[in-house]
Formats: sequence, structure tokens, C-alpha cells
Amino acid sequence: MKPKRNFNRRQFLGTSMAATAGIAMVSKPANAKASTTPDQPEGKHPFNPKTFGAMPTNALGKTGYKVGILSLGGQATIETEGRENLSEKIINRALDLGVNYIDTAASYGRGLSQKNIGRVMKTRRNETWLSTKSHRRSYDESMQLLEESLTNLQTDHLDTWQLHNVKTQEDVDQIFADDGAIKAFEKAKSEGMVRCLGITGHYEPIVLKQCMDRFDFDTILMAVNGADVHYLSFKNYLLPEAQKKGIGIISMKVATRGRMLSTWTPPPIDEQPSRLATTKPGALTIKEALQYNMTLPVSTTIIGVDDVAQIEENVKIASEFSPLSEDEMAAIEYKCLPIVRQGLYFRRWELGV
Repeated sequence: MKPKRNFNRRQFLGTSMAATAGIAMVSKPANAKASTTPDQPEGKHPFNPKTFGAMPTNALGKTGYKVGILSLGGQATIETEGRENLSEKIINRALDLGVNYIDTAASYGRGLSQKNIGRVMKTRRNETWLSTKSHRRSYDESMQLLEESLTNLQTDHLDTWQLHNVKTQEDVDQIFADDGAIKAFEKAKSEGMVRCLGITGHYEPIVLKQCMDRFDFDTILMAVNGADVHYLSFKNYLLPEAQKKGIGIISMKVATRGRMLSTWTPPPIDEQPSRLATTKPGALTIKEALQYNMTLPVSTTIIGVDDVAQIEENVKIASEFSPLSEDEMAAIEYKCLPIVRQGLYFRRWELGV
């Protein structure tokens, strides 16, 4: 299932910016048609035989891939040092249960998440769509990080390579500069190292919309949950724009590292990072949190887990899913009013809102 290439990977990744002079400019009119994935041989997408009997599936935008409504995120245990064996058990169990999309990032656990996933990918790469991210903003740094990611993930290609957490205008300017990351992303896709290109964000919807207007991304990974509508809402201001473009939409931050769940007990304030500090327990069950996101017009929802039991519980919720009514969605949003700050700790809060 690996894309056919007639070039040396290390030679490709070492290519300087001078070699990219012939690449077309990435800016485009706001009304330009969204792109599709590169031409691929029929039936060469990853395929997990358990997925279609395990949970509902959706089209991943225009990629031609059918993704289960629940996917595995590479944080929590999978990015934690000293939990390598448990991480492998979680990943293998997720695949066994029908999960067919795994998301990670080069920065998760300083590469540890990718390494843990890579040990499983060594033998099970063809069972899952594999996405990772680059937090670098320049061409050269992005190329270097791609080499590192491919090595850690024990694969010679990615299904999606994503710009990680684009937050500010400065990020946008760096990414789209003459020597910016977007040139590396374009080249990686054109050479078959990467099938699809994506963008991700938590911080501010307008910044991400600007990026979507400048480039034809295949996917967007956005932070949205039951608290989202109450401040800088991605659901209201970003998700509809992604729908118009027909790109694959992936939701994240379902339970905000567990802090939105009623089962979570806040540790002492002095033991919490300042940006996450709260004395309030969460307000939702994991079922409510997942069902809320799954009801949104998204392709799939990623979530990290602490142990095998959690991935089993989450897949069970996905297997029994039916969309919530408007009233049920509104009720969940109302329950999140007291915990907006902890549910959206990753948003832009500098203005003192």
C-alpha cells in the first residue's frame, strides 16, 4: 500500500529551498475550488477489516477514505515516558476494536508518542490512516522534522501531515513566507512522501479561516467541545467554513484532558499548571462529551486515553452512537457554562475575557 517513488528519501528531505523555485505559489483566490488528494491506485487506502462492523463511518472529506467516528489521539499515556508497554497495548487494542485513524505530533512527548506508535506501525501500518504534525514554521526545519517523524513512526509515508496549532498572525506569516513551511508541505505531497495536507488549531477561529482561504488543505483538526459555543466558537465560526470547502474535519479536545468530566477531581491548585488551574470538577460524562462531538458535522473525533479500558469504553460509545437532538446538544452546552475556562484553556484569553 506504500506509494511508489523513484527517489531517495534522504536525498529528497535534504533538498534545499533553491530546488523549490519551480513550485507554484500557494496563495489562491478565496473562492478557489478545494483540492482533492493525489491520484492513487484503487483500493490502496489503509484498511482495517474491523472498522465497518465496529462503529459508524464518515467520508474523510474528499480523500476517498471512510473513517470510523472514533479515532485515537497520541497524547495521554502514549506520550508519557515510562509507559511504553501500556502505550503499545492501547494502540494494538484500538486497531483490534476497529479504530482506523491515529493522530500524533512530533512534539508529543518530544517524539515519544511517535516512537510508541511506530513500534506498532512496523507491523500494522496498513490498518490505519496515520496523521502527524509539524510545529516548525520554516521550510528547512519542516523537512528535518518530517525525516524525524517518518523514522520514529517506522513508515516511509504519512497519510496526513499537518501544521500544528496555528495560533497567530505571526504563525501565518512565517508559514506562507518564501521559505515557509507550506513549501515543504507542498513538496512532500507532490513527491508522495505525504498523501494529504492538513492544518490544526485550538486558539482562534479567524486565524485558521485565513489559512484555509490561502491554501487548499485536505483536512482540518479543530478543538471543539461542549463549552466551545461560549467563547471564540469554532463550531459557529470555523466549522461551517470548513464544510463549505468540503475538506475532512476532525474534532479534538473532547474532554480537555479529563477536566470536563464529572468524574474528574481537581488536584490541589499548586499541583496544577497555571493555565489549567481550577477548583471545579467537570460537568459531563464521557458519553455526553463524545456524543456531542460525534453529532457535529465532523468526519471523526480523536481522543487520547489513559489505559486499555478507556479505549474499550470509547469504542463502545461509538458503536451505540445515534445523533443527539438540538435540545440535547443545547442541554450539554448549558451544563458546560460553569466550566468554560477549564474546557477551553487553550483559547486566546489574553484580553482578560
